[in-house]
Amino acid sequence: MPDIFPTRIDLPSATRAAIIGILNERLADAVDLATQLKQAHWNVKGPNFIALHELFDSVYATVASHADEIAERIAALGGTAEGTAAAAVERSILPSYPADASRGTEHIEAVSTALSVFGKAVRTSIDKAAELGDAGTEDLFVEVSREIDKSLWLVEAHVQSD
Repeated sequence: MPDIFPTRIDLPSATRAAIIGILNERLADAVDLATQLKQAHWNVKGPNFIALHELFDSVYATVASHADEIAERIAALGGTAEGTAAAAVERSILPSYPADASRGTEHIEAVSTALSVFGKAVRTSIDKAAELGDAGTEDLFVEVSREIDKSLWLVEAHVQSD
């Protein structure tokens, strides 16, 4: 990990280093998730094309915004945000996106899986931030969790029925 820059934020440097590590893990996942959402957006086919095309783009915007917030928290704590595609490839815990997906249901399944894996990791990160005494990062992750859960609901609703 690169050096931590000095800051007057009153968290001990060891705590900041641990939090920066957690944040960079979730940043890698968020960057990966954003690219997966664009993959779905660009390649979805079928009778629900326009609804899914627009939904995947909307969820992408939400995830990209969260990636930015996570990266800015890293910088605020004196860290270096490692948000490159290469870092995402190396660190992301998300399953690989199926390159051959085309039908709406295939993209819904892949996106739902990625959102749920990311959401679970974010909830684990909430607990870790709390244990480390960083309420600011905990709060950030709570907001990300809430929005990812909502996004998952919007995607999964396309295949749920009575």
